Amino acid sequence: MAQLSRRPGLLLSSFVLLGSALIVTFGVVDVELSSGARLGLGLPAQVPLLFATVFSAMVGMLWLRRSWVELERGICGAIQVSIQAILILVLVGCLVGSWIQSGVVATMIYYGLEVMTPRYFYLAALLISVVVALATGCCWTTSSTVGVALIGISAGLGLPLPITAGFIISGAYFGDKMSPLSDTTNLAPAVAGSELFDHVRAMMWTTLPTLFISAVIAVMMGDSTQGSDGGRILLIQSMMRAEFPISLWGFIPPMIILLCATLKIPAIPGVAAGIFGGLILSLARGSTAQEALGVLFSGYVPVHLGTFAEATTAEAVNAAAGAFASVFPAGSQSLSLTPEVFSSVGGLLTQLFTRGGMTSMLETICLIVVALSLGGIMEVCGFLEVILEALMRHVKTVFGMVASVLVSAFVANVFLSEQYLAIIVPGRMFRRAFEERTWEGRKLAPVMLSRSLEDSGTMTSVLVPWNTCGVYVSSVLGVATLDYLPYCFMNWLNPLVALVMTWFGLAIFWQNDSSV
Repeated sequence: MAQLSRRPGLLLSSFVLLGSALIVTFGVVDVELSSGARLGLGLPAQVPLLFATVFSAMVGMLWLRRSWVELERGICGAIQVSIQAILILVLVGCLVGSWIQSGVVATMIYYGLEVMTPRYFYLAALLISVVVALATGCCWTTSSTVGVALIGISAGLGLPLPITAGFIISGAYFGDKMSPLSDTTNLAPAVAGSELFDHVRAMMWTTLPTLFISAVIAVMMGDSTQGSDGGRILLIQSMMRAEFPISLWGFIPPMIILLCATLKIPAIPGVAAGIFGGLILSLARGSTAQEALGVLFSGYVPVHLGTFAEATTAEAVNAAAGAFASVFPAGSQSLSLTPEVFSSVGGLLTQLFTRGGMTSMLETICLIVVALSLGGIMEVCGFLEVILEALMRHVKTVFGMVASVLVSAFVANVFLSEQYLAIIVPGRMFRRAFEERTWEGRKLAPVMLSRSLEDSGTMTSVLVPWNTCGVYVSSVLGVATLDYLPYCFMNWLNPLVALVMTWFGLAIFWQNDSSV
């Protein structure tokens, strides 16, 4: 007879989670100690995640007697949850390549440089992302459209890209979290048993104060920035005009995306419509069908910007500028810039616009598949479930209950690597406790659970380098997750604000409470 599988104990579950965390951490980090020795291997995250997956699977098979069929079913089930996200990633790669070639991205950057100033840029990036994400209900769409343009404008203004990415992400996730059109905004109340608009109203208590704090930080950081270099901005605009057609027609494809979102058209057809708009624009501007379609797979490689990047002498700069007399009417002298500046700006724009295509997303998709494999094994073996149940036995206060949900959602983001699972798994585990536990004869309203799931599950997903959200946003914006993490004030402050408010007894809702 086949041996029956066993349920893991708390000690074993903690051992597996700690072991997996150490494997991933040691594999990813690369720190030089004062002695000259190095701590960590500095490997791509896919490799240590793969070994963490093998480690978890071996524990499941040897100690818990789980069959490989069970583990494989769990892996496939976890990946199945994110098939839509993987398909969107492929299409976004096509979208970015098409929009760069057709001049859409360059157009948004060009006109953005006309109207934005460094002092208020961070605040503008935050608020623009808020508006677009509220309208579309999708932080991913926001990041891949206005987010890419704002990153380009930031580079043009000479501002640090990780800071800009942090404010873009902060605004995008606020809008995604608060929009009734968002998947997570509908998923959280469905899991917790609350109503959608009750859930949105409850979230305002923790989310709006956090947005206000983030906006104040954006203004303060903007006040500390130096004034922009007008010559550098003019040079960037001139180089983009040499490489791309710049006109107001370039705003049509982004408007198509926003219209699809407003009409509640699903994400995949909406992104496909944006790709089609970019293709039509490329063909209308003289690209051949082979060129317009080729970038969908291999991405765009600049033709002229590379020449500008290689112009390191005055003669080379004059030759490069002279080849585009309509863009550089008086040669490089009219810009009063050194060859070093000319070359560095050319290199910056070459790096910014060399991107897109299906192939650019292969590394990202690989990371998602490996991370979700680890998450599938964790869920099948029940390691997280055991730890969550142990947490509940020690919860004695409302603050402890809310803190447990927040911590559990973050842990799920780390180990299950998927935002949806970070809402579903803790939500499923804590729902019974919220329905049965009483506090001085009263029960917490379901919106307390749904709000807490979003305060952490939604907001912290983008802070984990191997989570689907962290991987996607990092790929689209071209900024590493750990680089932008400190500046995602909205994302890591939101759980802290929720904890502080709960500690002081603020915005706590009870069943049959008319204020919800």
